[in-house]
Amino acid sequence: MLEKITSTFSGIVKKLSGKSTITEKNIEEAVEEIKMALLEADVNLRVVRRFVNSTIEEAKGEKVLKSVNPGQQFTKIIYDKMVAMLGDSKQDLHLKGPDTQSVILMLGLQGAGKTTAAHKLAARLAKNGRKPLLVACDLVRPAAVEQLSQLGQKIGVPVYKENNKDAVKNAKESISFARKNGYDTIIIDTAGRLQIDEEMMAELVDIKKSVSPDEVLLVADAMTGQNAVDIAKSFDEQLGLTGVILTKFDSDARGGAALSLKTITNKPILFIGTGEKTEDFEVFHPERIASRILGMGDVVSLVEKAQETVDAEQALKLQKKLQRNEFTLQDMLEQFQSVKKMGNMQSIIDMMPGMAGMDASQMDLSSMKKNEAIIQSMTYKERLNHLIIGPSRRKRIAKGSGTSVAEVNKLIKQFEKTKLMMKKVSRNKGMQGRMMNQLGIDPSMMGGLGGGLSAGMDMNSLKGMDMKKLQELAKRFR
Repeated sequence: MLEKITSTFSGIVKKLSGKSTITEKNIEEAVEEIKMALLEADVNLRVVRRFVNSTIEEAKGEKVLKSVNPGQQFTKIIYDKMVAMLGDSKQDLHLKGPDTQSVILMLGLQGAGKTTAAHKLAARLAKNGRKPLLVACDLVRPAAVEQLSQLGQKIGVPVYKENNKDAVKNAKESISFARKNGYDTIIIDTAGRLQIDEEMMAELVDIKKSVSPDEVLLVADAMTGQNAVDIAKSFDEQLGLTGVILTKFDSDARGGAALSLKTITNKPILFIGTGEKTEDFEVFHPERIASRILGMGDVVSLVEKAQETVDAEQALKLQKKLQRNEFTLQDMLEQFQSVKKMGNMQSIIDMMPGMAGMDASQMDLSSMKKNEAIIQSMTYKERLNHLIIGPSRRKRIAKGSGTSVAEVNKLIKQFEKTKLMMKKVSRNKGMQGRMMNQLGIDPSMMGGLGGGLSAGMDMNSLKGMDMKKLQELAKRFR
């Protein structure tokens, strides 16, 4: 996710933040690097110029040059400008109360992921207490109606569909159907084309008139860069967008679309698609994305992800085991399963401070599936006490998991290192402990987070965090 630009920006931040003095020459050199990074990321030229000029103007003032920590002050300016470029703060959907119907019109070109985004949005709204209805109005693309039906069935959200070929009529009638059946949020999936044409736009204008939507959302492919911005401008001119959903954000190495959209179109990015699964759909937080780009991680999102997937009882059980140094291979297996629930491993790593741009495969996380198979080939007794696993048992485990004895040995050695690391972290009274205490958490709960990077992260340790305190703390650490 945004690897190229993150790599450049985090390098600039590291270089500057350690400087005790900073000159106009330092600033000019850094800004030139920033300019080149933004252009290589396919950011709109007008956006780049505005960003660079405002950064230079503010950075060369007395506030930076005469500051006690000029490097940090300059980094703060870059961060603030980046947040402003991305949209200042997160924007919510403007939906009516549950006693009446809210209509969301989904627009976009073919291949942008509109139908998938519609079902992900429906799943999110259903989880938050709404009663969504998906409406199939893409009558152009073959099997589009069937695809939406299957996705709706998967998440338990009904799909309104008719056998006629009149998308405008279908959209209009879905409103009456929703009202009669108690659905409070109608999500209309419309037809796209490979490029913008008059016929498509005319149909969309007619649908919009017939349903009077509360939200008109463009679904755009993040990987198309500035092209996504041009598409957004065209749709906005004819249909009046209220927001944008960027899909394939997890595959976007450059970031041109995300960094240009708000400035050029003045329309907020509301959500980002971060993978193929239904749950790989995040609210777009400009300040958190800016933090990731600058290599500062995104601990708040990481904690939120953990809180959504981790069982509180399991977290408490693990905390006590860590305190007593009783972590077992069975616990490690449960950690693998917890991490998998959180979705894309690379996106988890990107959220961790200081790990920006690090490849998941470099951390041996790609072998998690193999390690899981090895542990599952052990008896329950072996998982609880790895010391009984002698040569003959290791041979049997290797055969049962389709691996080698060397790989079984490697896992056990890795487990022992992780256990030792957890023990050390649980006794650490340093900075990590002080930080966790400010959040009202036992520092030992964080044991698996560090050690688990090589053997399945302890996401349970994040379950009990006070989100308000964490957000306040994150601001102070920037």
